[in-house]
Amino acid sequence: MTSVEPGLGTLPAAAVDIEEGDRMPRAGADQQELPAERPQPRSLSDRLLTAWSVLVYVFLFTPIVVIVIYSFNNGRLLVAFDSFGFDGYLALFRKPAIADAVMVSLRTGAIAAVLASLLGTLAGIALARKPGRWTYLFVTFLLLVAVTPEIVDAISLLPWLVFLGQDLGMTIFNDGTVRLVIGHSLFSLAVVTYIVRARLVGMPAGLEEASADLYATPLHTFRRVTLPLAMPAVLAGLLLSFTFSLDNTVVSAFVQVSGSTPWPVYVLSSLRSGLRPEIAGVSTLMLIVTLLALSVVAIVLKRAGDSATDIARTMAGG
Repeated sequence: MTSVEPGLGTLPAAAVDIEEGDRMPRAGADQQELPAERPQPRSLSDRLLTAWSVLVYVFLFTPIVVIVIYSFNNGRLLVAFDSFGFDGYLALFRKPAIADAVMVSLRTGAIAAVLASLLGTLAGIALARKPGRWTYLFVTFLLLVAVTPEIVDAISLLPWLVFLGQDLGMTIFNDGTVRLVIGHSLFSLAVVTYIVRARLVGMPAGLEEASADLYATPLHTFRRVTLPLAMPAVLAGLLLSFTFSLDNTVVSAFVQVSGSTPWPVYVLSSLRSGLRPEIAGVSTLMLIVTLLALSVVAIVLKRAGDSATDIARTMAGG
């Protein structure tokens, strides 16, 4: 069998096979595998820093672990573990005072979260889409709300609410739930505003402008374009506001009235007679609720495209 190439005449098939074989890459000779890179050994400073970080986290989270363990104590006080049981958790259903305190905290947290989300969303959208000279003054007020110590807020809120409820005759401000919602919404309002503004500032306004070019009304553009863009930040602010309200102790202790005692104030008052296992049990349940809410915040922000750094900053309320 022969092969014919133009201008070369007839070549034997073996010669063609040899020539084609020379063109094929040779395994082993021409293609040499690169040696695997060895991992660099960690320096002593990195090891010490890792060990120190582990010790710090252990020191910070050990008290929480101890409370969770002692929540299964059937003894009278937490100072000594008597026997394993679930009496601390069942006290939520057996003692009306504990159940009322937990319900007040949950109800106040839900209402405060919704109120802070509504007002904070509108404020964040206005700061991001309609900036002006008023922006600096408004941001300054929000910064003051965020950095002012809670004890200052509590001391200023108490006489103001008393003045509105008693001196001016606005009986709505004498209601314990209303007082708690107002006090818990202050800091949460600033947090939601910052979160919504930060999300919309990083997004161009081209979609909203295109909606206006298509003769959509401002309300329709807000409902179909702006609000969906800001929705991950709104949900994150809603859940964060709820978690902030659950552990608000200082403001609650000042503005609460008889019959509307939230759970943190109940725990604070019960310390006078000793820390009982039901306090640890219900506190563990509240901890689980808080962790679930924060987990949902992280999932929402992750799906929205935020990085781990942005998620951590949002969790911290920044």
